[in-house]
Amino acid sequence: MRLINRTPGVVARTALIILPFVAVLAAYAIGSEIRLSANPSDKLLPAPSTIAATAERLFTEPDRRSERILLWHDTAASLIRLALGVGISAALATIIGLLIGLLPHVRATLAGFVAVVSMIPPLAVLPILFIVFGLGELSKVVLIVVGILPFLIRDLSARVLEIPREMIVKAETLGASTLVIALRVALPQLLPRLIQAIRLSLGPAWLFLIAAEAIAAEQGLGYRIFLVRRFLAMDVILTYVLWITMLAFLMDLLLRWLSRRLFPWTEAGL
Repeated sequence: MRLINRTPGVVARTALIILPFVAVLAAYAIGSEIRLSANPSDKLLPAPSTIAATAERLFTEPDRRSERILLWHDTAASLIRLALGVGISAALATIIGLLIGLLPHVRATLAGFVAVVSMIPPLAVLPILFIVFGLGELSKVVLIVVGILPFLIRDLSARVLEIPREMIVKAETLGASTLVIALRVALPQLLPRLIQAIRLSLGPAWLFLIAAEAIAAEQGLGYRIFLVRRFLAMDVILTYVLWITMLAFLMDLLLRWLSRRLFPWTEAGL
């Protein structure tokens, strides 16, 4: 039997999923052991036990000056910024995507413009955003919007254009207006794709958030990572990186569950 026709069973599939993670952890542990055996005070690759102890301290012990657990405080600040940026982007992308996909005049006006804007590196305009919107919360949220909105618009408008023309013609035959077609025909087709597009944009959204927090912030996960780097506190940095990874994974898992729950007839949540 050809390899292309072989499907792993439940046990083999589970083992294959775990294998890359085990390999990465083993490689890190070996590298850390080699460096620490040569220099016990080496900070570049702290031992896994050191990272575990640091994580326990960061999650449970309050800061001496502020009397707050900084990791949870940073997490709340970052998640609020991320939720605002992604939420605003999703709402705007849904509206603009429907307009581009359904209205030829809007498509002729905005499709090319959005395509060009999507080619601009968002981090390149970060200084402009700080100048225009200041160093507060607004500039960080705007960076996320600028970073992921063009992608969301292009993806959602393409999905609207994929709707069979027959469905729209039938709705017109039944007397549906343009607004009714948008809300009753196109929007239900668009929502499963919206969730998938948000899942794909979460990675870039986290990137833009961390970059903005690293440059101008007084709290947040990105701010804390770049604050402690001057002390070579790799155990703290790695703890924060692992925590961000876990948060991103849980968000993706939640969106995947939501897609399956709301739209079980689609393949979007698989």
